[in-house]
Amino acid sequence: MWGLVFLRIFFVFMFVILGFSLGNGNSLLFAGIGFGVGVFFVLLETLGRKVSLKGLSSAVFGILLGLFLSAVFGLALSQFPLSEDMSTSLLDNIKLFVTIIFVYLGLTLGIKGQDEFNVVIPYVKFKRGELREEEVIVDTSSIIDGRILDIVKTGFVEAKFIIPRFVLNEMHTLADSTDHMKRQKGKRAIEILHDLKKQPNIETEVTEEEISVVKTVDEKIIKLAQKHRAKVLTTDYNLNRIAQFQGVKVLNINDLANALKPSLIAGNTFNLKLVKEGKERNQAVGYLEDGTMVVVEGGKRLIGKTVNVEVASVLQNPSGRIIFTKLAG
Repeated sequence: MWGLVFLRIFFVFMFVILGFSLGNGNSLLFAGIGFGVGVFFVLLETLGRKVSLKGLSSAVFGILLGLFLSAVFGLALSQFPLSEDMSTSLLDNIKLFVTIIFVYLGLTLGIKGQDEFNVVIPYVKFKRGELREEEVIVDTSSIIDGRILDIVKTGFVEAKFIIPRFVLNEMHTLADSTDHMKRQKGKRAIEILHDLKKQPNIETEVTEEEISVVKTVDEKIIKLAQKHRAKVLTTDYNLNRIAQFQGVKVLNINDLANALKPSLIAGNTFNLKLVKEGKERNQAVGYLEDGTMVVVEGGKRLIGKTVNVEVASVLQNPSGRIIFTKLAG
């Protein structure tokens, strides 16, 4: 980032020097004009959509592209006959101005377009170019949940994770909370985020982009995903439903976990320890090893014992899964 800022300042400074040298009595005026022209091109460049700003190889390619275009312009300009009022030195100064402009634009384009560099040269791929261009907006709940780190470590996910600044602020607020439970969640989220940034098969980027038209974090995440045409990674049921309603694709970790659970169908039997009463009369509740709740009809009198149960039905929803059973036999 600081290298790009320095490059912009140097570019404007070169225009000021060139304007001053062409002044011929009005040096300060021409230096001011050169400053204005330089600032204009910097503003023109910064108004473009920002992409990745890394890569020495792409920067060199941008410089070569700028030099090539300026050389073509110089050859075209030399085909026009010089008038008596136009000196060779003035023509050289014009070529120098054009060369600086093309080199600057080519250099910034090359730096910004590092991720697309392998498109320009099809058989050259760099580490970042190998990653999928899929962008995923990560919300606080999925970071606190922690399972995303295990999923990433398996190598099944190759994407660019975007962490909005307002999500980071929410995690810091939790970590500084006076409530012990919230403070632990915030600290856990920050640690998981640090571990995510170390993973080699994904790119994690913090964006400073702010969405001021809405107030809540969930609404900001949805608006940001719509703007970047990105997916949303979450474990929040409400965010999941609202995002899908607004046409945003959602990666729900709970859905993935449910899909990977062993399938149980009506008629299957298994052993289960009953740990507490159910909500309805004469029901008991137990849990599978993965945390899935199992409701046993007629099992209240057997709480504390391990019994054999038979699956009656399975209720599946985005927030989890509940298995309804009865005592076998």
